[in-house]
This record gives sequence, C-alpha cells and structure tokens, in this order.
Amino acid sequence: MAMNEKPKCPLIGADGNIFNLLGMASRTLRENGMREQAKEMQSRVTASGSYSEALNILGEYVEICSAEEMNEEPDEGMSMI
Repeated sequence: MAMNEKPKCPLIGADGNIFNLLGMASRTLRENGMREQAKEMQSRVTASGSYSEALNILGEYVEICSAEEMNEEPDEGMSMI
C-alpha cells in the first residue's frame, strides 16, 4: 500500500489521549499489513515534542476520520462499473 493510500482510522471523536490515538492508529496499520510503518510511527510519536506534532505524525500514516465516515458508502461518482 502506497503512502498516498493511507488506511482510514476513526480518531475524530475518540478519547484524545495521545496513547489511545496512537494505539488505534497502530492497530489500523497492523490490520492493513503495515506492521513496519506502525513501528516507525510509534517511535516517531513517542519522540515527538508536542501533542500537535504527534497528531501530525499520525496523519502521515493514517487517514484521520470519524466513526461515521468509516461506515459511509463510497460516493456514487466513485462506483465501479
């Protein structure tokens, strides 16, 4: 999976504790066969200097969305023919 094909992760509306968000993002990456990226992301987040920097790092690895967005159908214009 290319980095421009980041898996969706429902962090919006979740408990904002950075360790909770990191765990959710790591699990999403592992479930999508991206174990090495999960390890790299964890190292970068734990070494980051601020909450906002940590959130930006998470956003480099996963597409941050809400739980509602996870359950939406793809746009009709995006349907396969």
